[in-house]
Amino acid sequence: MEIVPLGDAALIVRVRERFEDAPDQTLIEVLRTFRRLQDAAIPGVIELAPAYTTVAVFFDPMVVANAGSEPNPPLDWLTERVRAAIAGAGRPRRAAASPVRLVEIPVCYDPEFALDLDHVASQAKLTPTKVVDLHSRAEYRVSCIGFVPGFPFLAGLPKELATPRRATPRKEIPAGSVGIGGAQTGIYPLRSPGGWNLIGRTPLHLFDPEKTPPAFLRAGDRVRFRAITREEFEALAP
Repeated sequence: MEIVPLGDAALIVRVRERFEDAPDQTLIEVLRTFRRLQDAAIPGVIELAPAYTTVAVFFDPMVVANAGSEPNPPLDWLTERVRAAIAGAGRPRRAAASPVRLVEIPVCYDPEFALDLDHVASQAKLTPTKVVDLHSRAEYRVSCIGFVPGFPFLAGLPKELATPRRATPRKEIPAGSVGIGGAQTGIYPLRSPGGWNLIGRTPLHLFDPEKTPPAFLRAGDRVRFRAITREEFEALAP
């Protein structure tokens, strides 16, 4: 466990060095660390952000400075509190971890939405139909949320479908687009630039700033894709 500063208003708690070595166990440890820091309610901490191997702890420097005690500098005081929380000291732990959700995401793999499906199929030496079948039969795990608000990085892509990102990113990708980038798949929740290979689109909204929480998916969720027709897509679209 390593705790290092990230600028003057955040700390990085590094749980493991590499995600690829043991992705499931690493995610479990990251989420355990995240929940313990949530439970600790450390004064001055304003946001926690779990990632592949780390949890970022964002804080208000003024509040931390006022909460700390001499002779310890505020950052040292916060680091000690973070370390104690991770070790389970101070506050009681939750009786049980948050239940893991299994979320079904409908996806239309129609050619209009699947601009790179033929490319992925060619790379994998499979037919486009087989690519869709493999992609929609796998179960994925949300490793983290990032890039743009609500974007889920999903581990669990069948190895045959791993495809390098596009050499030239697109300037604009429609919201709901499902793509493959390297050994991961993901969903663009907002219209944005991007370099992943597009193979489908979901009619669901994955990010709504008016909701709490605003992101539809969260780290740790299990995800399955369900292939739908163009007619079903239109019926589900808002």
